[in-house]
Formats: sequence, C-alpha cells, structure tokens
Amino acid sequence: MNLAQVRQAYGSVAELYIGLFGTREQVHADDLAFIGRHLAARPGPVLDLGCGPGHLTDHLRSLGVDATGIELVPEFIAHAQAAHPGGRYRLGSMTDLGVADHSIAGILAWYSTIHLPPQDLDGVLAGFRRAMAPGGTLVLGIFDGAEVAAFDHKVVTAYRWPVDEFSARLARAGFAEVERLRRPGEGTLRPHAAIAAVATEE
Repeated sequence: MNLAQVRQAYGSVAELYIGLFGTREQVHADDLAFIGRHLAARPGPVLDLGCGPGHLTDHLRSLGVDATGIELVPEFIAHAQAAHPGGRYRLGSMTDLGVADHSIAGILAWYSTIHLPPQDLDGVLAGFRRAMAPGGTLVLGIFDGAEVAAFDHKVVTAYRWPVDEFSARLARAGFAEVERLRRPGEGTLRPHAAIAAVATEE
C-alpha cells in the first residue's frame, strides 16, 4: 500500500465520504470530548494529520487551538477550504510533515494511520516525535482488534491493532500514554480506540 493508492482511493469517493463523515455532528460526542481534553489547552501549533473534510481541524480552532489541517487528497482540501474559510489547510503527508523539529505542540491523527502497513508505523511515529515540542501531545484514533491484522476497509485496505501493542509502539517512538478510550463494535461500526500520549524526554 502506498500513499498514491490511498490518495486515489479516497479521491474517487470523496463526495460520498464527505456526506457520511464531513461534519463534527457526525463524530461521537465522547471522541470530540477526548480530542478537546488533550489538545484544547495546547499552546502552540497543532497539526490535524489526514484531516479529511476538515471538520476536526475546524472543531479544534473553535476551541482556540492554532490548528492546521494536512491532507493527501486534493478533493478533501478543496472542500475544507470552502466549508471552513477561516481555517488553514494544505496538501501534505504524515510521512513528510514539512515542519521544523520540535516545533509542534500537538498532533491529531484521527484514523490517519489506519492504512499504514504495520512495518511502516514505527517510522511515521518517529517522525511525529521529531516534530513534537517537549511535552507535546499526540491523539490518535484507531480500529481496535485482538491482533494486528489487515481488513477490507470500504475505501482501501486498513489495519486493526490491539491497543496495548499500539501503545507499546508509541512508547518505542518516545511517547507515554496518558489516556485511552475504547468502544466496542456496534452494528456496522467496528471496535474503536483512541489514545492520548505525551512526548517524553529524549
């Protein structure tokens, strides 16, 4: 799986995706509270990586966060700029953040790492840590599972992770978990987990 495949897959269903997931009202209230709890008080710039239609970037900005949305898919960036004209959105990738080392106060990666093959995760998390200022906060949303495994996501292949294993990967990259939120699957919704972690001393 490469970034070009992910970009093309999401671009082909962008309008449908925006309709299903493109507003903060379509985000679970517990998730919005979790994101706000860990990122609203961050002084300094925060990146919303894989920001999609831009609704969570806009939510962070409504909480007073200096947030910028970064996204691979041009169709999502165009929508975000039109729907949230006061926000900042740019094309980019989580594998090349385009920021100085230790310059970012927080990162939101909400379901943004789900398409990374497991062997690529450590390198991406290390990149997040390099970008992070001391004490910076990382918040992620992932699919929860009993083992690391690929599955047929509606758009393109994705991976589920045991939360403890993902947290161990975060620790390896220089982050210490401070809170997790888990929600079992219901109907067509897969089991979900969110993790908040703080950059540790290098």
